[in-house]
Amino acid sequence: MSVLTIDVVSDVICPWCYLGKRRLEQALALVPQVKAQVRWHPFMLDPTIPAQGVDRAEYMRAKFDDEDRLQQIHLHLKSAGADSGLDYQFDKITRTPNTMDAHRLIRWAGEADLQDEMVEELFRRYWIDGEDIGNHGILTLAAMAVGLDGDAIHARLHHDDGIAEVREEVEMAQKIGVTGVPTYILAGQYGISGAQDPAELARAMREIYEKASG
Repeated sequence: MSVLTIDVVSDVICPWCYLGKRRLEQALALVPQVKAQVRWHPFMLDPTIPAQGVDRAEYMRAKFDDEDRLQQIHLHLKSAGADSGLDYQFDKITRTPNTMDAHRLIRWAGEADLQDEMVEELFRRYWIDGEDIGNHGILTLAAMAVGLDGDAIHARLHHDDGIAEVREEVEMAQKIGVTGVPTYILAGQYGISGAQDPAELARAMREIYEKASG
């Protein structure tokens, strides 16, 4: 095998997906002999969120109905994130967005071979800076930050370009059995769910790569 494909099914408003991205990077650093190509695919944790998004505090109260449990989850995530260099800023987030437009932007960034950079930019803006990544202005700034044409992206966001393709990819992920994210699909056939420990992920990548390489 000359290149190990790693397809990552993810949603930008999933905190475990941000952690999963960082752990994937750590895993790849542990196996420099593995030549890998990482490709990002959309998943929508809640497609019922309206296009304009919702108030995050209200949304989380309705979702968990238990403030103590939510705080425990946040503390767990902050601890896990710190181990991978992430500093989640949950208190800064005021909106929970519909992520269709963010996924469209990630798709367009892939056309310029800037997909990974775009994913990182959106994760950072949401989970660290608390920005509303459903807002077209914020998405345009994010696009410009990674080197895309802001005017072109702004125009595309105001049309239906890419919506059908994102929906199709989300449906495909569901059809192949993806029920939670992040999910890594190695070499197009080996699925691994969850933000795995870097050492375990690296071991799986090495074994699959070496097996396929003979």
